[in-house]
Amino acid sequence: MDTKIDIEHFRARLEEERAKAQSAIEYLHKENPGVPEDETAGFAIGSGGDNHLADTATETVDREIDYTLEENSGNVLREIEAALKRIDEGTYGICGACGEPIEPERLEHLPWATVCAKDARGSRG
Repeated sequence: MDTKIDIEHFRARLEEERAKAQSAIEYLHKENPGVPEDETAGFAIGSGGDNHLADTATETVDREIDYTLEENSGNVLREIEAALKRIDEGTYGICGACGEPIEPERLEHLPWATVCAKDARGSRG
């Protein structure tokens, strides 16, 4: 059985995923150009502002969710960049733990995977 993977297929997949992650980050930056403190700056005790605590809390939670999504997208983007580097170095698709090939099905599902399914489950040994 041939376990050789189609490197160019996975390069294209990774580049597609990179574009999605970059778009997600750009979208979040466009939707939330300020910083969280901007929303609460006028909400000091006795400031007389008409902000309601519940509205401010909702805005804060929404902003925190967006920052979490941005952070996750940034993490995925770093993983994708590292996988593309492994392709360039000729080490893509090799388990970083055991040195065996990573299953093509695993790479199809998670093209930036760094370990085989056995090592990901911790069931080697």
